[in-house]
Amino acid sequence: MSRQRATVEQVRQIQDYFKAGVDYHGEKKFKEAIESFRNGAAINPFQEDHLNELSKKLKAMSVKLVQESIAYMGCAAVHLKSMIDELSENERDLVPVDDSLLDAFKGWD
Repeated sequence: MSRQRATVEQVRQIQDYFKAGVDYHGEKKFKEAIESFRNGAAINPFQEDHLNELSKKLKAMSVKLVQESIAYMGCAAVHLKSMIDELSENERDLVPVDDSLLDAFKGWD
Protein backbone atom coordinates (compact mmCIF):
# COMPACT_ATOMS: atom_id res chain seq x y z
CA MET A 1 0.00 0.00 0.00
CA SER A 2 1.33 3.42 -0.97
CA ARG A 3 1.40 6.12 1.67
CA GLN A 4 -0.33 9.42 0.86
CA ARG A 5 1.16 12.83 1.67
CA ALA A 6 0.05 14.45 4.93
CA THR A 7 -3.09 16.56 4.97
CA VAL A 8 -3.94 19.60 7.05
CA GLU A 9 -6.65 17.66 8.88
CA GLN A 10 -4.26 14.83 9.75
CA VAL A 11 -1.71 17.27 11.17
CA ARG A 12 -4.44 18.90 13.25
CA GLN A 13 -5.52 15.50 14.60
CA ILE A 14 -1.98 14.42 15.41
CA GLN A 15 -1.26 17.71 17.16
CA ASP A 16 -4.43 17.31 19.26
CA TYR A 17 -3.43 13.78 20.27
CA PHE A 18 0.09 14.95 21.05
CA LYS A 19 -1.10 17.84 23.23
CA ALA A 20 -3.51 15.54 25.08
CA GLY A 21 -0.70 13.02 25.62
CA VAL A 22 1.60 15.68 27.02
CA ASP A 23 -1.16 16.84 29.37
CA TYR A 24 -1.84 13.28 30.53
CA HIS A 25 1.87 12.66 31.00
CA GLY A 26 2.16 15.80 33.12
CA GLU A 27 -0.75 14.56 35.24
CA LYS A 28 1.04 11.20 35.65
CA LYS A 29 -1.75 9.44 33.75
CA PHE A 30 0.75 7.44 31.78
CA LYS A 31 -1.60 4.85 30.28
CA GLU A 32 -3.81 7.61 28.87
CA ALA A 33 -0.72 9.47 27.62
CA ILE A 34 0.55 6.36 25.84
CA GLU A 35 -2.82 5.84 24.20
CA SER A 36 -2.91 9.46 22.96
CA PHE A 37 0.64 9.31 21.63
CA ARG A 38 -0.07 5.98 19.91
CA ASN A 39 -3.28 7.32 18.35
CA GLY A 40 -1.42 10.30 16.92
CA ALA A 41 1.50 8.26 15.59
CA ALA A 42 -0.92 5.81 13.94
CA ILE A 43 -2.34 8.47 11.61
CA ASN A 44 -0.86 8.06 8.12
CA PRO A 45 2.28 6.26 9.38
CA PHE A 46 5.57 6.26 7.49
CA GLN A 47 6.17 2.61 8.48
CA GLU A 48 3.14 0.36 8.83
CA ASP A 49 4.12 -1.74 11.86
CA HIS A 50 6.33 0.71 13.73
CA LEU A 51 4.09 1.01 16.80
CA ASN A 52 3.96 -2.75 17.30
CA GLU A 53 7.74 -2.95 16.91
CA LEU A 54 8.21 -0.20 19.50
CA SER A 55 5.81 -1.96 21.86
CA LYS A 56 7.75 -5.24 21.55
CA LYS A 57 11.07 -3.50 22.20
CA LEU A 58 9.74 -1.71 25.26
CA LYS A 59 8.29 -4.94 26.69
CA ALA A 60 11.59 -6.73 26.11
CA MET A 61 13.40 -3.98 28.02
CA SER A 62 10.95 -4.09 30.96
CA VAL A 63 10.70 -0.31 31.17
CA LYS A 64 8.64 1.53 33.75
CA LEU A 65 5.34 3.05 32.68
CA VAL A 66 6.75 6.60 32.80
CA GLN A 67 9.61 5.51 30.52
CA GLU A 68 7.16 3.87 28.13
CA SER A 69 5.16 7.10 28.00
CA ILE A 70 8.31 9.08 27.20
CA ALA A 71 9.22 6.65 24.42
CA TYR A 72 5.80 7.02 22.81
CA MET A 73 5.98 10.80 23.30
CA GLY A 74 9.20 10.82 21.30
CA CYS A 75 7.65 8.66 18.60
CA ALA A 76 4.61 10.95 18.36
CA ALA A 77 6.77 14.08 18.32
CA VAL A 78 8.91 12.79 15.45
CA HIS A 79 5.79 11.75 13.57
CA LEU A 80 4.13 15.15 14.05
CA LYS A 81 7.28 16.97 12.91
CA SER A 82 7.56 14.77 9.81
CA MET A 83 3.90 15.34 8.93
CA ILE A 84 4.24 19.11 9.34
CA ASP A 85 7.29 19.02 7.07
CA GLU A 86 5.20 17.40 4.33
CA LEU A 87 2.76 20.30 4.22
CA SER A 88 3.21 23.13 1.74
CA GLU A 89 3.72 26.67 3.06
CA ASN A 90 0.07 27.49 2.31
CA GLU A 91 -1.11 24.36 4.12
CA ARG A 92 1.06 25.16 7.15
CA ASP A 93 -0.70 28.51 7.37
CA LEU A 94 -3.99 26.61 7.75
CA VAL A 95 -2.73 24.60 10.71
CA PRO A 96 -2.39 26.52 13.95
CA VAL A 97 0.70 24.64 15.10
CA ASP A 98 1.36 25.29 18.77
CA ASP A 99 4.19 27.82 19.21
CA SER A 100 5.91 25.71 21.87
CA LEU A 101 6.03 22.81 19.42
CA LEU A 102 7.47 24.98 16.68
CA ASP A 103 10.16 26.22 19.06
CA ALA A 104 11.01 22.64 20.04
CA PHE A 105 11.21 21.56 16.40
CA LYS A 106 13.49 24.42 15.26
CA GLY A 107 16.71 22.60 16.09
CA TRP A 108 15.67 19.27 14.58
CA ASP A 109 16.68 19.88 10.97
